[in-house]
Amino acid sequence: MSFTPFDLEYTQSLWEQKVDINLTESGVHPIRLDELLGDDERRLADLLATEINYPHVNGNPELRERIAGLYEGATIPNVLVTVGAAEANNIIMQTLMRPGDVLLTQTPTYKQIWGLAKNSGHTVKSFRMQADNGWALDIDELKAQVTDKTRIIAVVNPNNPTGYIMTDAEMDAVVAAADSVGAWILADEVYRGAERLQEAETKSFYGRYDKVLAVGSMSKAYGLPGLRVGWVVGPPAMVDDLWRRHEYTTITASMLSNILATHALSADVRPRLLKRTRNYIRNGFPILENWMNSQDGLFSYSPPQASAVSFIRYNLDINSTELMEKLCREASVFVGAGDSFGMDHHLRIAFGQERAVLEDAFQRIEKSLQSIA
Repeated sequence: MSFTPFDLEYTQSLWEQKVDINLTESGVHPIRLDELLGDDERRLADLLATEINYPHVNGNPELRERIAGLYEGATIPNVLVTVGAAEANNIIMQTLMRPGDVLLTQTPTYKQIWGLAKNSGHTVKSFRMQADNGWALDIDELKAQVTDKTRIIAVVNPNNPTGYIMTDAEMDAVVAAADSVGAWILADEVYRGAERLQEAETKSFYGRYDKVLAVGSMSKAYGLPGLRVGWVVGPPAMVDDLWRRHEYTTITASMLSNILATHALSADVRPRLLKRTRNYIRNGFPILENWMNSQDGLFSYSPPQASAVSFIRYNLDINSTELMEKLCREASVFVGAGDSFGMDHHLRIAFGQERAVLEDAFQRIEKSLQSIA
């Protein structure tokens, strides 16, 4: 069977350690350990006294309890802790997809699920987010693509790469489409809490339908990508089935990751982390927007409602991967190619950085783009 590499992650592996400025990271600038822990000497002493043993394989109970608290009606048996959202997505696909099943996914989107299905020989169908309508879902296309072979409808909400947040009507349409054929909804919700325009957290698909698997992570809204802690929230029987695949893949997230994630999701720390993330997002996007607006119509875009990335169209006669590589070589600035999300002539540009970093990056990009124009 042919193998399709994960294009986005492959290019990140190639370039992210070679450039001066990395604007492909879809979260905000990571927090330092001392910032996370604060000045509580007792907490630090407890951490240093930790035995580096195996934790609970499905996640420490206190961590699972705090994750469950993020989803109305969820309890500890609804939660499995995984090594990042990447493992969660992987074991969901292993568990649910059977020969002849079809995956239905939105586009543009983070293409891990798409690649996992392709590499297992499954058919993948898609429904569009409409670039000319602020990235709203094409609900008619969603309905038209659903058949009795549809096993999973996969969505990312808030969306990566566009930063779009689904409306209640769109979420209801996804649920109705899944319910019409008994399909599962795989809802990647790693950007919940990273809203740019609203204070309320994005609504979860969990609780709207009985066959939802909601995936979350410490990487995006919390600025803790290096912990490699993610989770799945779903029906207890399905969570147990996923646990069996988890034992075959990573066995468990690390003891230290469990402890630090539990601390990060505590009642006094979590709001601080979300505020930090939102500050980066809300301060960073105007810098990107002002720069794009100064480029004489070179870019067109719909501002993201959440996340630290924007998916923008450029008006140049060059392929997006070629442009990405050119910027890496000439400007030493790394941005995401639209090809990695299934849409050429677009770039995904991250803005969850300090002002000085962003201004330096955009000056470098502008110089390279002038040579093309």
